[in-house]
Amino acid sequence: MHLRSWFLSAIPLLAQTPAAFEVASIKPNAANDHRTMIRMAPGGRFVATGVTLRQLISQGYNVRDFQITGGPGWIGSDRYDINAKAPEGTANLTPEQLRPMIRALVEERFQLKSRRETKEMAAYSLVQAKDGHKLKPNPRTGEGRPMVRMGRGQLTATQAPVSMFAMQLGQQLGRSITDKTGLAGEFDFNLEWTPEPGQGPSFGGPTPPPDAIPPSGGSGPTIFTALQEQLGLKLESDKGPVEIIVIESASKPTEN
Repeated sequence: MHLRSWFLSAIPLLAQTPAAFEVASIKPNAANDHRTMIRMAPGGRFVATGVTLRQLISQGYNVRDFQITGGPGWIGSDRYDINAKAPEGTANLTPEQLRPMIRALVEERFQLKSRRETKEMAAYSLVQAKDGHKLKPNPRTGEGRPMVRMGRGQLTATQAPVSMFAMQLGQQLGRSITDKTGLAGEFDFNLEWTPEPGQGPSFGGPTPPPDAIPPSGGSGPTIFTALQEQLGLKLESDKGPVEIIVIESASKPTEN
């Protein structure tokens, strides 16, 4: 799965953000290659390819996949291509400005009804390893748009803050991850590991603790080992309240 998000904004005031897209096209994804791309083009255009309703909920409600529960099974399997445009005159949007527009889209076109709950859950804290981080600062900090690509056993980010990397890492591991590295700025990340059987929500099973022994026969490092060796970061077990989105009902959208 490939994921491209997010970007920096030229709009300083949240109040200037429109509440919904002016037009939006939603079509079933024909490629069926399980690749996902989410991006924002200039002029307030939102483009998503191969995206599931769960992924839209994740972006619109600012939660990770494991924070979404309930609803019909197709919300995580059926994929759609979306091309939406904000009202004329809208410039680049921040994630905070875009989220209410995505929420309005899924609530209208997917007839999504949901509620929020808080639940105590296992979590991780992302910290620097003993010898310090190995991250590469991006020289264009503040000039471009962050981009993140995710796949099985790989997570690549360009010009991204650590908090964004931690959020996407949490998607892989199925736990909330809090950035406690103390690192400011934007960095380039490239993390490669050998996924363990059943690792993370994307692969249908529970997440092992960071000190778990790798399964025999593995051809590469676990995600915990790779994190330390390749990026100089590590995960520490934690626990705390996590907000959950409970889906009460949803319907498949009609095209356009």
